Amino acid sequence: MTDAAAPRPEARNPRGFADRRGRDLVAERRLVQRVSEVYERWGFEPLETGAFEYADALGKFLPDADRPNEGVFALQDDDDQWMALRYDLTAPLARFAAQGWETLPKPFRRYAFGPVWRNEKPGPGRFREFVQCDADTVGSDRPEADAEIIAMACEGLQAAGLAPGQAVVRVSNRKLFDGLFEAGGVTDPIQKLTALRAIDKFDRLGWEGVSALLGEGRLDESGDYTKGANLPLGVAATIEAFLASAGDAALSRAETLEAVARAGGLGAIGEGALNELAAIDRALNAMKVSQDAVRFDPTIVRGLEYYTGAVFEAELLLDTTDEKGRAVRFGSIGGGGRYDDLVARFTGERLPATGFSFGVSRLASALRAAGRGDEDSVRGPVVVIVFSEDDMQHYLDAVSELRNAGVAAELYLGRAGMKAQMKYADRRGAPAAVILGGDEIAAGQVTIKDLDAGRALAAGVTDNEAWKAERPGQRVVARAELVSTVRAIVDAARTAS
Repeated sequence: MTDAAAPRPEARNPRGFADRRGRDLVAERRLVQRVSEVYERWGFEPLETGAFEYADALGKFLPDADRPNEGVFALQDDDDQWMALRYDLTAPLARFAAQGWETLPKPFRRYAFGPVWRNEKPGPGRFREFVQCDADTVGSDRPEADAEIIAMACEGLQAAGLAPGQAVVRVSNRKLFDGLFEAGGVTDPIQKLTALRAIDKFDRLGWEGVSALLGEGRLDESGDYTKGANLPLGVAATIEAFLASAGDAALSRAETLEAVARAGGLGAIGEGALNELAAIDRALNAMKVSQDAVRFDPTIVRGLEYYTGAVFEAELLLDTTDEKGRAVRFGSIGGGGRYDDLVARFTGERLPATGFSFGVSRLASALRAAGRGDEDSVRGPVVVIVFSEDDMQHYLDAVSELRNAGVAAELYLGRAGMKAQMKYADRRGAPAAVILGGDEIAAGQVTIKDLDAGRALAAGVTDNEAWKAERPGQRVVARAELVSTVRAIVDAARTAS
């Protein structure tokens, strides 16, 4: 078969892997930059680990011997060891801390961002590759370390574009349930896990649905039956009492703890968890973190087989809509908690750790859907129009002057005419187009089209002929005023957005 007759490959994305360009990429990069500045100001250092980890370092995501690609993307190294693309940014941190703990400052405070990969079934909004951003403190068991992570997460969300009151971080402690189960004589791990999964559905099912799942089970609207945890009635009653405290947003953090304590039945472990939450509250108050920004909510469970103490979840409070104006609910936009057992997998010794993570693409999408996206990030460069090869030096001079002045600019390098070049500038989202025709060059002038003004005026146009005659958004200035005129247009567009 000749090369000419060879079948052509189909141009297609692997499922679960998305191409992203322009607006989305710039918005996400700026989001990470702004959040990173917050993390560094709080004394966290950046850390970058490799994309691959040895498969046995991935903890609960460790592939079994028969299916080395279960949940992860894995391959064999030349020494027959299985490596896998990292599933998250926490497992690499645990390996890094265990590997070099003797040389690290203790506690070790780091933040990281980058892509992670999951070999799971893709679906709408569910990708096999996405970007995460984490901040963690390893080596401190103090509740103040949890409080600091929570407070920093609040500041990071504001840096990302959310004003106060547009998100809330809900906090609880996994040991509340550990104590409740122990005091109630519930020792079966499956029974406890089933109960925690039921409690995790409280915001969606309410107490009636959760109560059924804590008991015999529940038949949902589709007709599917979910087997329940069969908890003792006394334990279920205690859960009902302290979940009720989550429904009153008027309660302060301290008042919520008092309501949970009154429910009783938490045992010594649960009482210890309340003390830890009280210490977190004191530290948050000292850092001037408002009661609206961080609330205690005993329904927060998170990471059923992962977290060991305090857990927190950031929730978007704004109304959000999709591209067609339909309401969508983002709910959680980040979360974290205390995980004191992760490093021990390598060292055999418990090493306390706490952290917060958010999906960069998800947060950027949530901000955009809430009308809080970085509109400046969609702006294209100023476009310098090209008329004649003979005048190329004038065009190159103009675009260089703009760039040297800090204005994003490009020289049109296609071979289309004036009309197509203006359409190109509009498609690029350019704030302005620079026109240096023969007449302008001879007169020492330049014509600048304010494309934003033109777009705004075009929305109300009723007479095309008048529109053409008036040339809205177009001005002729002295050639020496090119940079100052364009900068004024760009700055006005940025201020308006």
